[in-house]
Amino acid sequence: MSPARLRVGIIAPPWVPVPPPSYGGTELVLDVLARGLVRAGHEVVLFTTGDATCDVPRQWLFERCDPDRMGASVLELRHVAAAYEALHQCDLVHDHTLAGLFVSELYPETPVVTTNHGPFNEDLVDIYRQVVDRIPIIGISRHQASTAPAEVPVSTVIHHGLDMARYPYGPDGGDYLLALGRMNHDKGIDRAIDIARRAGLPLLIAAKMREPAEHRYYTEVIEPLLDDQIRYIGEVGHADKIRLLQGARALLNPIRWSEPFGLVMIEALACGTPVVTTNHGAAPEIVTHGETGFLSDDEAELADAVRAAGGLSRVACRARAEQEFSAERMVADHVAFFRTVAATRGRRVPVPAALPRSAAAAAPPSALVAAAATIAPPSRPLRRPVTAPVPMTAAPAAAAPVGHGAMVLAPRRPV
Repeated sequence: MSPARLRVGIIAPPWVPVPPPSYGGTELVLDVLARGLVRAGHEVVLFTTGDATCDVPRQWLFERCDPDRMGASVLELRHVAAAYEALHQCDLVHDHTLAGLFVSELYPETPVVTTNHGPFNEDLVDIYRQVVDRIPIIGISRHQASTAPAEVPVSTVIHHGLDMARYPYGPDGGDYLLALGRMNHDKGIDRAIDIARRAGLPLLIAAKMREPAEHRYYTEVIEPLLDDQIRYIGEVGHADKIRLLQGARALLNPIRWSEPFGLVMIEALACGTPVVTTNHGAAPEIVTHGETGFLSDDEAELADAVRAAGGLSRVACRARAEQEFSAERMVADHVAFFRTVAATRGRRVPVPAALPRSAAAAAPPSALVAAAATIAPPSRPLRRPVTAPVPMTAAPAAAAPVGHGAMVLAPRRPV
């Protein structure tokens, strides 16, 4: 491994292309991270689906993503088995799947890290508990990390970042409020309607609505509330999202749950748009109350806040995004942690027992290696991938040392 350059394999889930054509927070972050690592001088291979357009070297097993089969175990297992066969010679693999955390055990000499993009709920804790002794976990907010149980320590926290060039600053704003995200009770779309009515301001709702529960929530709760003041405009792509954010008085985000991060909030700030939200989850880590938005759990206060948001400095909102939530900062944080993990090749990277868990959530990567437990070498030969030399028209022409082309798996046989 060169001291200046890392070879990083990134495994994306097989459900949504990277970057996503519309909704898809994890895939948007992976696109920013992969491109940012390349710009910083590192080698990257992104294992994704064939319809991804992220402008880095890519490999895949499936030609197209299949969102209708999201969560299908056989599909995900095939995807991650091919991914590890393709990427195991990298300096480090950054795995954003769940099944891959178990497949990685076949390659004990390959350092692996994972990011938890969701809450530390019972289901995810059961999974992470099985792998945390050999796979460090990256959290995406200090609040999220603080909810992890003691037996599932978070090794470091890295806030998401954005490619600021893709989020042009909107200096003027307008009179309407914008609710952006999923058509979901936890996202508080019905609360946003109540707040907009209290404030006497128009509300545009741009929300993903694909799943049965989302359609049901819309039909039973939201649709009866729509009128000339409150409008649902559907799910929007990136260009329309930027236009809507630039023209909004404020992003109204009255969530009901402890959201692990909240990407839409930093997207709003990047466009210069204040954020009015509830005091849940990672929101206080993103919004500076009274400066880049307002935080409150009281709907009357939130109604006052959206009226006051027009007086906040949009320049300050953009500056906050540039300082704290840029792609460059996110990439630098990942590289620092990747180097720590890659330097312990074949060994675990625990959170030091002496480090309080509240401090561990915000600890720099250099503080996270206090001891290392050796992993025994494999007792059987590792399988190797068969790579078909199929050129990728969407990827850069320059070849990467760690591989290019679509993956074709050899028939499985006992090993």
